[in-house]
Amino acid sequence: MTIRTATHLSIRNLDVWYGGQHALKDINADIPRHQITTIVGPSGCGKTTLLKSLNRLSELNTQVNVSGQVLLDGIDIYDPAVDVTEVRTRIGLLAQKPCPLPMSIYDNIAYGPRIHGQKNGKMDDVVRTHLQDVELWDEVKHRLKAPATGLSVGQQQRLCLARALAVRPEVLLCDESTSALDPISARAVERLLDRLKENYTVVMVTHDLAQARRLADYVLFIWLGEVVEQGPARHVFNQPREPRTRAYLAGEIG
Repeated sequence: MTIRTATHLSIRNLDVWYGGQHALKDINADIPRHQITTIVGPSGCGKTTLLKSLNRLSELNTQVNVSGQVLLDGIDIYDPAVDVTEVRTRIGLLAQKPCPLPMSIYDNIAYGPRIHGQKNGKMDDVVRTHLQDVELWDEVKHRLKAPATGLSVGQQQRLCLARALAVRPEVLLCDESTSALDPISARAVERLLDRLKENYTVVMVTHDLAQARRLADYVLFIWLGEVVEQGPARHVFNQPREPRTRAYLAGEIG
């Protein structure tokens, strides 16, 4: 039986190299369960590298070398005995730009469950449930067989979120997932993420400090590949301990 604790992901002594570039340096952090953790810092500081290290997507780059541990409920996802496909099922990713599959709206949601053995008999319920979860059902229920690429950008991103949720992940990684959206669509996705944390652990990279302030329960501030400060959002944003954090939040650096 899995023992559930307040910490969902633990990062221990994580180093990531891109060839000769030391991108992440001895990262140690605990990601709380069923909260939104935001990773903030200037461009090029390692935010996305850290995010992709949490479900081993960084390994898709053959130049990357990773050492250290990322523990999901106490199990190191970098252990050679661990199934990478299972890791990426339990820890899903919502990318920066929407990337619907070149198929229908319905089949975009059904794709993942089918791969994992879900029978078509219950697929209609699966599709409906996850489109409702992202508040898209009423907008598309009459055109489920239409190409997903015909949706607006904001709708496509919500569709991609529904697709990610359809394989029942425990953790959802969001890589600046609203940066390509118009303000109305971005706020819609923000509201969804805030609601989804009741059932999922959300880790999001954002360059938008206002967004981080709106959504974050927990914050990691990264500077030049190092975690400078971390903690509950109310403490980091209102009473930062580190001078670099204070300077970054004031817009003096970065």
